[in-house]
Amino acid sequence: EDLILSSRRPRVSGFEAWPAIRTTTDNAELARLSDIVMLSVRPEDLEGVEADLSGKLVISVMARVPMTEITRRFGCDRMVRSMPNASAEQAQSFTPWHAASEVTAGDRAFVADFFGASGVAREVPREADIDYFTGLTGSGVAFPALMARAMIEHAVENGISADLADTAVRQLMLGAGTYVSQSSDSAAEIVKTFIDYGGTTAAGLCAMIDRGSDSVVKAGLDAAWKRALGN
Repeated sequence: EDLILSSRRPRVSGFEAWPAIRTTTDNAELARLSDIVMLSVRPEDLEGVEADLSGKLVISVMARVPMTEITRRFGCDRMVRSMPNASAEQAQSFTPWHAASEVTAGDRAFVADFFGASGVAREVPREADIDYFTGLTGSGVAFPALMARAMIEHAVENGISADLADTAVRQLMLGAGTYVSQSSDSAAEIVKTFIDYGGTTAAGLCAMIDRGSDSVVKAGLDAAWKRALGN
């Protein structure tokens, strides 16, 4: 009963289990009825959003739109920029957020609790950090999925059925993510341990590194970061 959704469509799917949630197609009405407003539109669609958000806590989850632009457009001072990712659906997002100086301690506590409910949330010291994390973690599953795709394709090319390869790599990704997140060793230490062991995994790692795996990953992050900066 405390949540209002504004959408271009009169009905928003996915919320049928909560009939008390209100919906509107009028952003101005949503602003009048709300103390906290979340901006979640594509950056290119922001031009069509009209509302007076002065006096509100405004939380943006939009890439590429700086706080100065949002403040200028909507008249808000208590402004937070954040960048969750799609893993929020599994409560596994990493969500960095940055707050303007006008944001109160109570506002900060709300933001931390809100994003903490869908994973791990961290306040970052600079708005520029949000632009960087848009490329690094805003991608969510996309970059690991790229590696998973190549592994599945390689398995199929070498006689493994597509279904078996898919199941194997999905489980590998799940296990690897859990191991890296829970290990006391850093990612660099984990890689070194496998290389030092000198087995089949070491052969694969060394071949990937020799062929530029690190520079490929960094090039991808540079491209995503550049796009987040609007370039």
